[in-house]
Amino acid sequence: MTLTQDRARGCLLGLAAGDALGAPAENMEPAQIAARWGRLTEIEGGGTDDTEYAIFAASLLVRHGHALTSQDVADAYRGEIIPSVVGPMKGAGFSELGTVQALRRGLEPPMTGMVHAHGWSDGLAMRAAPYGIFCPGDPAEAARLIRQDGLVSGEGEGINGGMAVAAAVAAAMAGATPEEAVDAGLAVIPADSWTARTVTRARPLRDSPERLHEAVVIRHYPWTDLAPEAVALAFAAYLHGDGEVEESVTYAVSLGRDADTIGAIAGALSGAGRGEGGVPRRWAERIGPATGKCLPVVAGKHVLDVADELARGL
Repeated sequence: MTLTQDRARGCLLGLAAGDALGAPAENMEPAQIAARWGRLTEIEGGGTDDTEYAIFAASLLVRHGHALTSQDVADAYRGEIIPSVVGPMKGAGFSELGTVQALRRGLEPPMTGMVHAHGWSDGLAMRAAPYGIFCPGDPAEAARLIRQDGLVSGEGEGINGGMAVAAAVAAAMAGATPEEAVDAGLAVIPADSWTARTVTRARPLRDSPERLHEAVVIRHYPWTDLAPEAVALAFAAYLHGDGEVEESVTYAVSLGRDADTIGAIAGALSGAGRGEGGVPRRWAERIGPATGKCLPVVAGKHVLDVADELARGL
């Protein structure tokens, strides 16, 4: 196995583990999580849309490579996602729901990501890891590619969050330290963006959940899937754990809010740096093929097989 393949497997396995570990803590506060679990360290069930959309994103890269365009992504939604939607899309994020509705109305990107009110969500950030895997050592290219995906489902800060995560994963795939990976993520988005400001505020507060929440959590908004918030908390957890998978991920999910996405991002980053062996074996054994409960098109696909397919294309 090549080093790139090992890191690709670690990245997607870490993403799936963080998603599954954080799922029962979604929308909870740190104090509630501590009262129920102490430190949440064991996977109780399966993952969510984070893992399934990451698998779907990887399929786009395998198919189109560096030539991927927003029209390719829109066509895949129309051909592979929308036909299987019968009734409500169970477990889908707000931005993806808005995108499906926009595509059904005949709109094209970038309008599909602008017409709904959730362009700032962390839906792109949650599925960013495959773009970083596909561009090891080239954060700028990872950011360019994921922007094409983001134009279909988001705008503004939603796209910034996805670009920052994709770039950071690309850096981690090439052996960057956590500090260097976060720098790479910040380098591809505007310094005065909401996402860059929250990451910068969170960075020195990585070891204090209370101060992290004070610095980046948006209390007046009723939902927790804001990209600037989730990305900042995930980067802080990755830095707190110094890139070690279990510490990064368990700390990430202990922060609550959109805990599955925060855990998935921290798991992807740390897994890319430490490889498959860096993911706790007891977690890896709990990760099975995707069930397709959100995206039927990915049912039966395992993240390790997806990682191998991505790595073979490099």
